[in-house]
Amino acid sequence: MEVLQESPLKAPAVEVVPVSSRLDSVDGEKREENQHDASSLEGDEPDDDDQLSLYEDMLDGMPDEVTWEGDPADVCTVEESIAFRKRLRLVGEDQFISETLEARTVSARKLCTAFGIKPPPLLDGQPDHKYYPLLGLGITRELRKRMKLPQYNTIDDAVDLLRKSKNIIVLTGAGISTSLGIPDFRSKDTGLYSQLQHLGLSDPQEVFDISVFWEDPSIFYSVAKDILPSTRKFSPTHAFIKLLQDKGKLLTNFTQNIDNLESHAGILPEKLIQCHGSFATATCVECEYQVKGEEIFNDIKAGRVPRCDRCIRTLRQYKPFGIKRKRSANRLGPSKKKRQSYGDSTDDEDYDVPIAGVMKPDITFFGEDLPANFHNRLVQHDKDLVDLVLVIGTSLKVAPVSEVSGFLPPETPQIYISREPCQHIDFDIDMLGECDTIVTELCRRLEWDFQHEMIKEGSIDVQMDEGYDSRYSFKVQSAS
Repeated sequence: MEVLQESPLKAPAVEVVPVSSRLDSVDGEKREENQHDASSLEGDEPDDDDQLSLYEDMLDGMPDEVTWEGDPADVCTVEESIAFRKRLRLVGEDQFISETLEARTVSARKLCTAFGIKPPPLLDGQPDHKYYPLLGLGITRELRKRMKLPQYNTIDDAVDLLRKSKNIIVLTGAGISTSLGIPDFRSKDTGLYSQLQHLGLSDPQEVFDISVFWEDPSIFYSVAKDILPSTRKFSPTHAFIKLLQDKGKLLTNFTQNIDNLESHAGILPEKLIQCHGSFATATCVECEYQVKGEEIFNDIKAGRVPRCDRCIRTLRQYKPFGIKRKRSANRLGPSKKKRQSYGDSTDDEDYDVPIAGVMKPDITFFGEDLPANFHNRLVQHDKDLVDLVLVIGTSLKVAPVSEVSGFLPPETPQIYISREPCQHIDFDIDMLGECDTIVTELCRRLEWDFQHEMIKEGSIDVQMDEGYDSRYSFKVQSAS
């Protein structure tokens, strides 16, 4: 499979070949067996391109772990999933399909779940060959995943890589800021999503869905104060990234965080890509007037929807004339965004009164494209220079950032640092624990001068996790 150099990373970074020739041949046999069933569906299903596009959209950002329950006849257990994935890697796609689908040892529907795919309701009751396109996408996604490099396994290997590397990509998430009291998103009991059940949303992530924001921005602003950076303090992990920069080792820090603390820590703008934007600035959704983020912080802290000052000044000029305008259905704003309907009703449903636009922090919501510099920096610059990847404080559950690990050259070593292991990507070395603790211990072993007021007193105990040869747990031992 060839890397698509020009493709945005919100789509997969490699060419997707959704249905292999082997699946095509099996599909042909099944079509003959199910001719009656297939003919009865003619005219009722989308064409192949539309259907594959639907499946690709459905898979985008889907976690690889099997996290649902069901009939054992239709759903693989975790152990079965691991075995199927290992077998695919060992024997290759053609032999794997021969041993499973052709030998009729497992259905395509069930095999989909081995690759982290929950078949959609639209396929319920369909013949098994209808699952082949979806299975093909799952197999392709599995085969394009990064493979662990066997020569890197120990903490000493990690230290040696840090010492020798000169172009390090650091990919960070919310876990590097939690020691400052800023919640992450997905922790079971303390993460932000676990605290949003009271909003009555079908999925807590809808708080950050752009369509929900257009419909009612007050939902976002009811919780925005909880993720608003309340301090310019930065954590030891931020300081560690700055130290890499000072030593001339930092190629780029790709951060998914929106707290802008990397800037406060001193990461240079030319070394920093804020993949999901930040609270540093905010823009009016109507007139696109941009301000510094601090100008709307008081409203956010009070749970209010901030309005655009420029819109307000403009409207005040026309207020004496009592202007009303005819309401048009689905009228779009200047940026072709749906006009807000909230707080906009009058006694006369045929008219609306002009109101000031809502200020939206320049963070990337679900459904919005990432900043162009994310793709440009990674594809056109970093990909050919990187010699080490550090993934710190992120579970890599959100595309397209979750695709970065598999997009980079397979020979580039990758180290994972976080509280919990990442189950769907094979990193070379996993270091589990508090991010601040882990980077402090690495600096000690590197004999780097690393100072920060939040570094905990006491020695750091490092233990290899049972059953693994490249996974370690770090814990601070209380000073006696």
